[in-house]
Amino acid sequence: MSLKLDQIDYRLLEELQRDSAQSQRALSDRIGLSQNACWRRLKALEASGVIRNRTVVLDRTQLGVGLIVFVMIKTRHHSVDWLKHFRQHVSSIPDVIDFFRIGGEYDYLLKIATKDMASYDRVYKRLIEGIELETVTSYFAMEAIEEQRSLLFS
Repeated sequence: MSLKLDQIDYRLLEELQRDSAQSQRALSDRIGLSQNACWRRLKALEASGVIRNRTVVLDRTQLGVGLIVFVMIKTRHHSVDWLKHFRQHVSSIPDVIDFFRIGGEYDYLLKIATKDMASYDRVYKRLIEGIELETVTSYFAMEAIEEQRSLLFS
């Protein structure tokens, strides 16, 4: 389903990214629509897939998951079957919070959130278990300067 977005839709999306738990009344007041008009637009954005879901942003550090590792992977395998197996394998590792197939020198980029170096070592061993990879390079984040930024439409 294709949906033509206008400035009101973009304002609605920005407000939802800022606080998806706000009430329908507060949301409609902030964007200057009646509650019914706001609800109809929200439902259209959900039905079209523009809004995939609504989530809560957690403080990883308070939950004991303070180590972020970016893992760059090269492989010699590029078949559809290998990719399917690799996707299933990586997706089964709960510490992998983002997973991309990329262009350039490397083939895949993973973002891993875990407790500490020992925990990352367990994730690494699970990652390479049963999968032939050419190169696995890890980069450890020292500080999250900006993370999970909202998309802006101005």
